[in-house]
Amino acid sequence: MMKINFSPFPILQSNRLRLRKIRPDDVKEVFAIRSNPEVMRYIPRPLAVTQQDALDHINVINKGVDENTAINWAITLASDDKLIGMICLIRMQPENFRTEVGYILNPEYHQQGIMDEALKTVINYAFENLKFHSLEALIDPENTASERLLQKNNFVKEAHFKEKTFWNGVFLDDVIYSLINKDSTTSGVK
Repeated sequence: MMKINFSPFPILQSNRLRLRKIRPDDVKEVFAIRSNPEVMRYIPRPLAVTQQDALDHINVINKGVDENTAINWAITLASDDKLIGMICLIRMQPENFRTEVGYILNPEYHQQGIMDEALKTVINYAFENLKFHSLEALIDPENTASERLLQKNNFVKEAHFKEKTFWNGVFLDDVIYSLINKDSTTSGVK
């Protein structure tokens, strides 16, 4: 089985971005994203109503990091430490060398290639450093922007579950995309 350890917290860099730990002082930016109905439209989670809701979310995120069960990065521009989005590896299955990737971005930064750059950085970290064999992404089939992002990064549609999730009085479809690390090896893994 894989050994996962996020201490010290892995800060990731790309050309334009820095992915760092989400901190309590990011509460205003997290609240702005998680309280925005347009941003949360395809994410079946309650909207943040207060900054305390956002702080509670940050605490849950950091508990996962501390317990080595999930990791969530603040997406920032390399030139500015302000959180503009988040990207995570969650629902880790070390016994299967598989994890789920998720992401969210402040709409002011849409259509700038930021999430594509962040996703490429996290894919590389997941495969090269953590040694996962596969990544999956669970999306709403109507979220065409997320679907295009995944396809651009070589994710393949694995499944379309009809009316799988019940949220806010309606049944929602879930689509799973996956990416296999063709270079991974589990030789010697017992």
